[in-house]
Amino acid sequence: MAFFRPSVSREAEVRHHADQEVGKSFPQLVDRARAAESELRRRQAARAGVPELREAALAYDRALTDALRAAEAAQRATLGVKAYDDRIRRRKGRATPEGAKWTQEVDRLRTLREANRLTGIPRVPRPVPAAR
Repeated sequence: MAFFRPSVSREAEVRHHADQEVGKSFPQLVDRARAAESELRRRQAARAGVPELREAALAYDRALTDALRAAEAAQRATLGVKAYDDRIRRRKGRATPEGAKWTQEVDRLRTLREANRLTGIPRVPRPVPAAR
């Protein structure tokens, strides 16, 4: 008795190859995020003004976002081409050591980015309109 086994969709193959390419840039993007963080910490230690701190915090946020996108792409690529169409394959892929490693890295970067967004980006005070 033969069972019908559907092949992987063309869209899943294209997305898989695109994610592989984006995932290759992950180490460089993490290094860029580390450099942005060290610049932010350097400015904090030097007691820089609010606009300079805000600029450095926003640069750190952009670097973390880029690294997070690359990590998510690498995670999807690691889970395999069948995981794009099948949620069971995604779940099984996350249970592998390599899938768990990327899942943990994505969670770590997401936590860093959210912590920076909640407490690390200083707000610039809005000017108060003059009373008439």
